[in-house]
Amino acid sequence: MDIRVENLEPDCFYHIYNRGINGGEVFRNDENYLFFMKQFLKYLNSVCDLYAYCLMPNHFHFLIRIKSQNDLLIFFEKVNNRSLKKGLHSIENLTSKQFSKFISSYTQAYNKVYERHGSLFESPFKRKKIVSEKYLQNVVVYIHQNPIDIRKDFKNYKFSSYKTILSSLKTNLKRDEIIQYFDDLDNFVYCHSNIIDFKF
Repeated sequence: MDIRVENLEPDCFYHIYNRGINGGEVFRNDENYLFFMKQFLKYLNSVCDLYAYCLMPNHFHFLIRIKSQNDLLIFFEKVNNRSLKKGLHSIENLTSKQFSKFISSYTQAYNKVYERHGSLFESPFKRKKIVSEKYLQNVVVYIHQNPIDIRKDFKNYKFSSYKTILSSLKTNLKRDEIIQYFDDLDNFVYCHSNIIDFKF
């Protein structure tokens, strides 16, 4: 999927995911996970809102909603110090480019620390547009249940949004909105109680 063909559209939800080259490890310790999320906020907070996430040793998942066309336009003109252009450097490609900068910034730091070179993640990153509320609910549960694959209790997994959504801690997550998609917090927990067979 070429970022120049499949743009991330304003006001739409997407499941964004990717894995290390050949399924290789991309997070080796807690510092890696925390730095990855720090870079996410640095590069993507202006172009999308975060609804759910899970970082695994060799891959990641995000549920995001792209900001409005007006918000993207304001950010585009601020970053580029100019008005709209067409092509690869247009506003239509802004969010994909920010994702690429995010991945690149993490890769460069990771390579420096671990004395390696080259790509860390497969390219381009994968994205699936969320087409219904039921699909969105399934994606949230699927993302949160990922740690089961490595025999971890997803309810206590540190690098996922599940515990944050249940808490009252300050967060950049759209916690209240996600809970509303499940009607309430009790139903959010209930929907996570069964392992879903989710294909995407």
